[in-house]
Amino acid sequence: MDALRAEADLYGTMELAQQLQASDVGTGTLEALAEAVDLLCRAYPVVPAATLRDRTQKRLAQVTRLLSGRLTLDQHRELLVITGWLTALLGCVHYDLGEREEAETARRAAFEMGRQVGHGELMGWAHEMSAWFALVEGRYEDVVTAARQGQAVAGQSSAQVQLTLQEARGLARIGDRREADKALSRGADILAKLPLPENPDHHFVFDHAKWVFYAATAYTWLEDNDRAEEHALETIQIHTRPDGTSNAPMRVADAHIDLGIVHARRGDLDAAVEQGMAAFDIERKSLPDLVNRAGDLDRILRQRYRREALANEFHDRFITARRTLTSRRPELLD
Repeated sequence: MDALRAEADLYGTMELAQQLQASDVGTGTLEALAEAVDLLCRAYPVVPAATLRDRTQKRLAQVTRLLSGRLTLDQHRELLVITGWLTALLGCVHYDLGEREEAETARRAAFEMGRQVGHGELMGWAHEMSAWFALVEGRYEDVVTAARQGQAVAGQSSAQVQLTLQEARGLARIGDRREADKALSRGADILAKLPLPENPDHHFVFDHAKWVFYAATAYTWLEDNDRAEEHALETIQIHTRPDGTSNAPMRVADAHIDLGIVHARRGDLDAAVEQGMAAFDIERKSLPDLVNRAGDLDRILRQRYRREALANEFHDRFITARRTLTSRRPELLD
């Protein structure tokens, strides 16, 4: 929440500065906007999605006003890039809230802004969002296609790493162990060539902790239980503060689901349900992601422990979450 408070302070300062300046984009305005975007992207892992959606829309309205004013060509380009990042972030938050149509509209707009200014990394992240949506919606061939399209334009960047890991997860979902392992290794190699990020909590930055998180789920889907457990436990450890709170609750929720699936496969129903319930109890989460992953755990519990009260308890919790999501997205009822 500190990043969000800093962004709010910066918003008020910039509004006053613009009123005092004769030009539409005065000295330092673009730098301050870039800082604001950075702060909003760093707030993504922990700030409630609805709050972040509203704050991002407020920033976008401010930038849109500037785009209609007096600008040089360089200023116009920089503002388009800033708008592109804000729009990409907004698309992610819309998707977390189950607002699928709004998310896709924002994703397409972010891609178009990246295309207009020749910004490969921004275009890469737009493709990554497409891969993410497809993964959650069960369109696994589309995951691989979108991830590879994004890699073709992203350059050596965080987007390139995340696209490679999304490719690995898509391949894991369709059971292609050999190609999934190759993609995981390739992603690690690309990541090793990138400088260490100053702010790894930034949503559009990829670091070692995120690689561990992505690998945990890929290994779970490949039924490599030992490596899945190792990476899921590491994800929880990395992102759990001494007071028990998390700096990346959505990753932790997914890691709990991975552990639940591993325990279910090993015959430990109590531990499986405990881990699954822990995922639901996390406050900041992407509801589509959670329902998708919880469905994986629910299926294995129903297959192996249908008559057990604990399995039915988790099933009820899953159905409640699914109904909440489908009330926003009726197409998922099909």
